[in-house]
Amino acid sequence: MDLGSALGAVHDVRAARIWKIAERLRAQGLLALGDKAYVGLSEVVFCPFKGRGKPQWKKDINSEHAQLRGPGERAIAQLKQWRILRRLRCCPHRAGEIARAVLVLQLRETG
Repeated sequence: MDLGSALGAVHDVRAARIWKIAERLRAQGLLALGDKAYVGLSEVVFCPFKGRGKPQWKKDINSEHAQLRGPGERAIAQLKQWRILRRLRCCPHRAGEIARAVLVLQLRETG
């Protein structure tokens, strides 16, 4: 039984903890951008500030954070629309190649 079927639907933050994504990022010297759900996960995962009535400098940082995350969010939204990716039964490395090809086609179509 694989982990996914054992756990059922798993929130991405829980999956990040299970698979020790933050520790792997740190080991590789990488940083990541997360949404507000990832606050407190790790110092290598930068998240926007939560709450209302933030000072302007926090709003400015949140705006820059959103601009950096935007292209990735749009790419994921596009990938979710491609039916070919809904039920892949292949090696994860092959899935990554297919996803890259889909994004190249999408950018070529819209660009």
